Amino acid sequence: MILRATISNIAKELNVTPATVSRALSNHPKISEKTKKSVLSVASRLNYKPNKVASSLRSGKTFMIGVIVPSAEINFFGSVVHGIERVANTYGYNVLIYQSNETYEHEVKGIETFLAARVDGILVSIAKDTFNCSHFTDVRNRKVPLVFFDRTNNDINIPSVVIDDYLGAFIATEHLIDQGYKNIAHASGPQHIKVFYDRLKGYRSALQANNIKFKPEYIYQANISIDSGKKAAAHFLSLAQPPDAVFAAEDFTALGIMKEVKANKIRIPEEFGIMGFANELFGEHITPTLSTIDQQTVLMGEESFKMLLNLIEHKSEETAVQQKVVLCPIPLFRESSLRKKL
Repeated sequence: MILRATISNIAKELNVTPATVSRALSNHPKISEKTKKSVLSVASRLNYKPNKVASSLRSGKTFMIGVIVPSAEINFFGSVVHGIERVANTYGYNVLIYQSNETYEHEVKGIETFLAARVDGILVSIAKDTFNCSHFTDVRNRKVPLVFFDRTNNDINIPSVVIDDYLGAFIATEHLIDQGYKNIAHASGPQHIKVFYDRLKGYRSALQANNIKFKPEYIYQANISIDSGKKAAAHFLSLAQPPDAVFAAEDFTALGIMKEVKANKIRIPEEFGIMGFANELFGEHITPTLSTIDQQTVLMGEESFKMLLNLIEHKSEETAVQQKVVLCPIPLFRESSLRKKL
């Protein structure tokens, strides 16, 4: 009688190698479904219980990764995490989530927590209040695999998975131009964060490409919130020549702009057009529905984990190269910007 079933016991009964059993139990994609079913059947019959401590000692891995998101309240990040978990679970990894609440201090605590837990790698989207990135260089110096997603910092050369923010902003701004709006403003995000810097660049390039003069007063430094969007709209509407459309750097700011514009009895989109960025869930449920740019969030999560896994599996190799994956933005033109019928 087997007192405690082991992988070797299962392998012997099925006449396969222990490595095959281990991969089957971890639902490894390279193992056939037939083999997985056979292994699971024998494991169940023998009442096999995995010894995770022993497994970690043998492999030097905890099979845990850490993910730091700026806010769990933003659907964008929840959707990215869904993509991360979907692929991570396939490879037998557990995912720990830490919310930075958009602050540098919480972000640093998140990194410290993950390092103490000896995670195999860390995925991060940078908080808007983070200017000092020394905690990330510390992770890299400890040779713990690290990948940025969405919000990055190019100065410290960390692998990343991002959307083409410049192209997305260009498309959004040019759409407003095509709809006949003449004076288009931009409610930007914090410019030390690359995604918002690139969106401002895309906005300016679209104006230039269409021979529209850039007006500094049409830029408002917003702060990624509904309240900030309201303040941006109030600023724009107070100008001697108010804009007739706004491209907002993200959807919550766009929602705030919409609220303030409607409060001033200005018709959307007939008198005022609005474009957001991120495709938050609320966008298609408000009136008017919000035009935006979809960032392929689930795919971003999947690609982020795949990049991290590659670094985990090759971190001892000096030839491992820094990588960057750039996804294509998808425009979603809805009621808030459609002054003309497409």
